Amino acid sequence: MLLVIDIGNTNVVFGIFERKKLVGEWRVATHLHKTADEYGILLIDLLLAQKIPLSKVKGAILSSVVPPLTPVFQEMTRKYFSLDPMVVTHSLKTGLQIKYDQPKEIGADRIVNAAAAYHLYGGPVVIVDFGTATTFCVVSETGDYLGGAIAPGLIISADALFSRAAKLPRVELIKPKRIIGRDTVSSMQSGMIFGYVGLVNEIVRRIHREIGTEALVVATGGLSNLIAPECSTIQKVRPALTLEGLMIIYHLN
Repeated sequence: MLLVIDIGNTNVVFGIFERKKLVGEWRVATHLHKTADEYGILLIDLLLAQKIPLSKVKGAILSSVVPPLTPVFQEMTRKYFSLDPMVVTHSLKTGLQIKYDQPKEIGADRIVNAAAAYHLYGGPVVIVDFGTATTFCVVSETGDYLGGAIAPGLIISADALFSRAAKLPRVELIKPKRIIGRDTVSSMQSGMIFGYVGLVNEIVRRIHREIGTEALVVATGGLSNLIAPECSTIQKVRPALTLEGLMIIYHLN
């Protein structure tokens, strides 16, 4: 079995693969001040609750966009699983040719998503990841990672609206019944949800125009199931794409 760990700004997602099948997935809040022991005990409890023996975990890989937590999870896997985890960087084998001007600047999650989408669907492909930030990655037909775009995530935008506008409340992020809101809550939901739909559709259209062809568009991330169904430009929704990419990269290396 393979342990995969995706360390994000908002959540840490754990996955367990048996060969190429995802047999366990858990999402916990990211805490900068938790220790390796705290994360280790938490993960062990999650595995035991699903009756997955620790002794069956024979490999580990992690991607991180939170640098201070990378050594914490390296220590955790060494201490509790006796494994030295593979850490995703641009220098690993991914099946892609990185064409970014500064490859070291690419977030590990973007590399993993791009590798997974290209491996699963070929190219050209655009990956939209609805996480703390909303990221767009573009891979050519021949596997060139061309770059992309980064926008504030939906939750960040909602929090900014609540904190910076004194009379606006914090609202649940759900699709409203209509675009024209008839109260403050539904008006905010309309602006945020359909505003993000417009953002995604327009960026994807401009990407298609710039690369000179239509690309398959794959959505992933925690909010993909909320936004993607409203986007005319998105063809596939794959919430576990990052975990699948970690598994693919581990076996490539």
